[in-house]
Amino acid sequence: MIYRFRIILDTDEDVFRDIEIEASNTLEDLHNAITQAFGFDGQEMASFYKSNEFWEEGDEICLFDLGDEPGQVQIMSETFIDEVVSREETKMIYIYDFLSMWTFMVELADISEIEDGIMYPNLMFAHGQIPSEAPEKEFTSERIDSDDDFDSDFNEEFDLDPEDYDSLGFDENWN
Repeated sequence: MIYRFRIILDTDEDVFRDIEIEASNTLEDLHNAITQAFGFDGQEMASFYKSNEFWEEGDEICLFDLGDEPGQVQIMSETFIDEVVSREETKMIYIYDFLSMWTFMVELADISEIEDGIMYPNLMFAHGQIPSEAPEKEFTSERIDSDDDFDSDFNEEFDLDPEDYDSLGFDENWN
């Protein structure tokens, strides 16, 4: 079986690649196909993350086992694509170069039969130019309340004065 993936760079501009690869290949093979399709040298750390329909990060599958104990971490070279992706579970997140944080959404678009005369993995389609630097990520959180009622209620309930540092009851030199 052939899995057809669309790999989308997480950026404002449309930058994506469509890749065909055999379902029996490993995630390391898919990693190599992605790095080549986007023009990376493939020398940086990378990980796939299983994902759900909301693109939330799930279990990590690393390029190398850097865990405390050998065999504790799932690695790409020992994980077959068809073990992670199926018609029901179609999404993964791929991060390349943890210093730059190139982030990609990988989605299974189709499953088909092997075609004679085609070498796999196969770059089917390329759209958009990859920027010279990884797009910056903005890590934000949402406030529980839009005004300061929550903060003032919390401070009153626990008799806290955030301006009175000495009364907060902890040793700032605890370590």
